[in-house]
Amino acid sequence: MTGPKLNEKSFVAGERSGTKATAKYVRASASKARVVLDLIRGLDVRSADEVLQFTDRHIARDIRKVLASAVANAVNNDDQDADELYVVACFADEGPTLKRFRPRARGRATRINKRSCHITVIVARMSDDRIAIIQARQERAGGSTGRGRPTSSAASRRARVERSRKQAAGAEEVIDAIDADEEILDAEIADDETTDAVDSELDESAEALEADAVEVTDDTTDEATEVAEDVAETEDDAAEGSASDEAGPEADQVDDAETSGEAEEK
Repeated sequence: MTGPKLNEKSFVAGERSGTKATAKYVRASASKARVVLDLIRGLDVRSADEVLQFTDRHIARDIRKVLASAVANAVNNDDQDADELYVVACFADEGPTLKRFRPRARGRATRINKRSCHITVIVARMSDDRIAIIQARQERAGGSTGRGRPTSSAASRRARVERSRKQAAGAEEVIDAIDADEEILDAEIADDETTDAVDSELDESAEALEADAVEVTDDTTDEATEVAEDVAETEDDAAEGSASDEAGPEADQVDDAETSGEAEEK
């Protein structure tokens, strides 16, 4: 075929777009393979391997083998880093069809087409910006990067378990801190209640003392009033006595004058 191979992302004739691996005469139709290939086109090899691992299609196992072969070819033949590769192109071509027949009624026969296909996966190195983004994402997720083939399910499971344990430990620390804060708050609330009780007792005692002081003041006022009244009565009596004392000699003189007048008349 002359001209560029556009399905291989090669836009110049004779240009090589990446490292290729091909599986020929796979006993499946090309249409079934293309459904799965559309899922991994443009993904990095690790994500593509995970997608193929959990895809519920029989052809996904064959495509996963082809992807692993392409990654191995890039690492061993082109000295590429497996963590820096992505699926630049993938396609399935029609292979030869095996024609079989099934007998039917009235002496007729129905043809059975046993199709095959050729699966091709091409991997190439990602751009520096995309590599930096993926590495930052892996560091943020706490995952480890490997060499060669994509990370196995056991390694990813261990990484998930470690992350879960770290999250559980962090959650326990947060819960302990919350419990400590609650204990401190309970202690402060208890202190506040004790302080309120003491304040209420002090208020009651102060009110009782004020009541006693008011009663004592009333009693003292009554006693002072009685004393003042007694003093006033005493002064009145003393004034009356002095007045009678001053009027006594004049009355005696009047009595003597009257007595002498009566005597003269006689």
